[in-house]
Amino acid sequence: QVQLVESGGGLVQAGASLRLSCAASGRTFSSYAMGWFRQAPGKEREFVAAISWSGGRTYYADSVKDRFSISRDNAKNTVYLHMNSLKPEDTAVYYCAANQSGTSMARTSYYTQYDSWGQGTQVTVSS
Repeated sequence: QVQLVESGGGLVQAGASLRLSCAASGRTFSSYAMGWFRQAPGKEREFVAAISWSGGRTYYADSVKDRFSISRDNAKNTVYLHMNSLKPEDTAVYYCAANQSGTSMARTSYYTQYDSWGQGTQVTVSS
């Protein structure tokens, strides 16, 4: 099972930008899809974005589609979530996840498709 460690969260004002990173252990990082999810207090975990093993395909939740961007650097075993124009409703714990068993991009929005999860990083956006 791959180990995932998120970083880059913090407290920012509305309209600011942040870049989250997720570092993965193991030598097979480049062979599986990665996703970002978030969970706000009292709410269910929700899909944010996903990226294919090669980085050639991405998929976003409608709520972040025009503001967030997911990317990966397979040489560094790292996936990123670039967040722009942050809003207070983006406040949540952000988790990265790895799909090692294979899935279609359309199914990457389902948290059940992921085999490994990081511990999460807090993002707080003040108004």
